[in-house]
Amino acid sequence: MESDLKAGSEGLPDPYVVSYPLIVGIADPGGDRIEVVEFYECIGGAQWVRRHYAQSPIVLSARSVGGTTRYVLRAGAAPLNLEGSRFPAGIAGASVDGDEIAVAYLGMGGGGVGAAACRARAGGVIGADCDDSGGGKVAGSTIRLPRRERVIIGVDDTDTPEAGATWTLVHNIAKAVADDASVYLSHTIVQLFPVPFRTKNCVACAVEFASTDPDGLVGRFAGLLRRHTLSEETGMAVHIGFDPSPLRAYGEAVKRGQVSRADLDAVSGHVRVVMDGRGLIGAVAAIPFYTEFEEALALWTG
Repeated sequence: MESDLKAGSEGLPDPYVVSYPLIVGIADPGGDRIEVVEFYECIGGAQWVRRHYAQSPIVLSARSVGGTTRYVLRAGAAPLNLEGSRFPAGIAGASVDGDEIAVAYLGMGGGGVGAAACRARAGGVIGADCDDSGGGKVAGSTIRLPRRERVIIGVDDTDTPEAGATWTLVHNIAKAVADDASVYLSHTIVQLFPVPFRTKNCVACAVEFASTDPDGLVGRFAGLLRRHTLSEETGMAVHIGFDPSPLRAYGEAVKRGQVSRADLDAVSGHVRVVMDGRGLIGAVAAIPFYTEFEEALALWTG
């Protein structure tokens, strides 16, 4: 059996490391809160670390979004009282220094492999200090990531009764403009109140990026949207910042009923208006519902 195992592993360049395809970091303006977004290829490993990393003192939240795990962290460091099976791995520290974010991971046994080599070798990492790991060792790494900003682009009203679909156009533009500087993170369809002048389903879309070049990203996105929209009433708005919650009450109002342009003007200071057709009302409303899929899709007519 031992010879069979050896023969089976000869073709594997690194049989005990599962590198993350990409890790990105987003920081708030003051560097007090950091979101780490890990793109994974092993769902079992990702769910295991989400369960245990959530116990770390600096982790404010941990959730799965599509093929990623997201950790919102409080900047700082805290000792991890690791214990096999109960708390075998976690995030020990996070900090912002200029245009870089540093994140420290620590684990024991297989959790140490994940905390060390698996993350130090991830895509998006620009530097790392990494312990030797494997077996029963306690090991970890501190990785450095480019500091990025969250960019959420809301779009509504790109189609006509004869042709088009906003959700497909927005996704295809987001894929086309994504690059190393601007990573495409999420696409959310937001059900709005069915106003009389809707095309059919009355939904808007919000797409989210982690970017080191927000202005370039917005310019490329707007150029393709203007080129391909079929409507004269297209709206496009952009929120650049860690947390779009100041738009939440407005977004909820647009899901519950028809609102006026004055309602939109009251929150316009929180967004950059790029295209100001009638669809702008829905475009802004979609932004605060990014990645909140159940609430976004609910029809609020009661």
